Amino acid sequence: MNAPASLTRDLRADFPGLVTREGEPWHYLDTAATSQKPRSVIDAMARAMGEDYATVHRGVYSRSADMTLAYEAARRRIAELVGGSENEIVFTRGATEAINLAANSWGRANLKAGDRILLSQLEHHSNIVPWQMVAEATGAQIDVIPLTDDHRIDLDAAEAMISSEHKLVALAHVSNVLGSVLDAKRAADMAHGVGANILLDGCQAVPHMPVNVAALDCDFYVFSAHKLYGPTGIGALWARAELLEAMPPWEGGGSMIDRVTFEKTTYDAAPQRFEAGTPAITEAIAFAAAVDYVSEVGLEQMHEDEAKLVAKLRRELTAMNDVTVFGPDDSAGIVSFAIDGIHPHDLGTILDEANVAIRAGHHCAQPLMDYLGVPATARASFGLYSTQADVDALLEGIARTRRIFGKD
Repeated sequence: MNAPASLTRDLRADFPGLVTREGEPWHYLDTAATSQKPRSVIDAMARAMGEDYATVHRGVYSRSADMTLAYEAARRRIAELVGGSENEIVFTRGATEAINLAANSWGRANLKAGDRILLSQLEHHSNIVPWQMVAEATGAQIDVIPLTDDHRIDLDAAEAMISSEHKLVALAHVSNVLGSVLDAKRAADMAHGVGANILLDGCQAVPHMPVNVAALDCDFYVFSAHKLYGPTGIGALWARAELLEAMPPWEGGGSMIDRVTFEKTTYDAAPQRFEAGTPAITEAIAFAAAVDYVSEVGLEQMHEDEAKLVAKLRRELTAMNDVTVFGPDDSAGIVSFAIDGIHPHDLGTILDEANVAIRAGHHCAQPLMDYLGVPATARASFGLYSTQADVDALLEGIARTRRIFGKD
């Protein structure tokens, strides 16, 4: 295990992707899209794909049994990260599939014409489109919570909107564009007050802060490994055990069955009921290694260091008269902004020439862009490997871009 016990040394050394092919520092400021991977995660996945590899839940030979134990230990480790139990974690291809699972299983079984779903203006497309699809199929309707002046989900407005007709509330725990942090416990209390369930999109929360689903009192929680320094292609749906047990399967195949005949099929218990086919074995092992890494570094320490970088960048950008900075001052690891007269794509292209990587676009949040009145934003997002040098390189790149566009 290569993870350090604290942030007292340079963590960048653990991440082979943070240098260019020429060996120069790469100022990676797109962690909200996907994180770089530490060597311990890469090594864990290589071992699982190599000398340890075998299928799970099927073989009677010892290596298969060992891999099954490791795979289920990974499920247990990931459940521990969010304060859940292993029987409450379903492995999915990512948070997108996790939301689709909840929508297509719980949603189609429980929603009907006249029911309502409550979303917010800042949701990622992945927390909008699945609910639109299930609403169209069931006759349910969708309501949208506006934002406060500092771009948080307006829970005062939500409390005025919600009614007994609402059966599901689905909100981002942390916005992928604005970095605004939801008062998730208040949102859960609001939902439960009218008998609704609440799903939280934790993709941007889990990499930046401790999460405990019991303390949040949510019903569903989703997150992806690749934003938590793990591999792509795997994520998790956490759901209360009684909800999972009552939900029907949404995909059929091997592994999720109890008994199959041509007359009738019976299904396995949750969570296996929702994991049809051969699972992402090596990815699950690497997912658990990523959890080990961030746990050893310490999420609270990571959040504190990232908050300092956010504050520094927001302060510098706000001092520029032609820059609009979006989101609240205490955004979690994310700073979105726009420079008058410079398209975010042009800024991103020029920054890339100086080995600075940011995201430019609508960030899979087009309704939010419409709300903000811009076609796109530039977004800098931090990870546990981010440093003051990354902020300095970004600011230098912005100054160069302004000169190129004749703004200085």
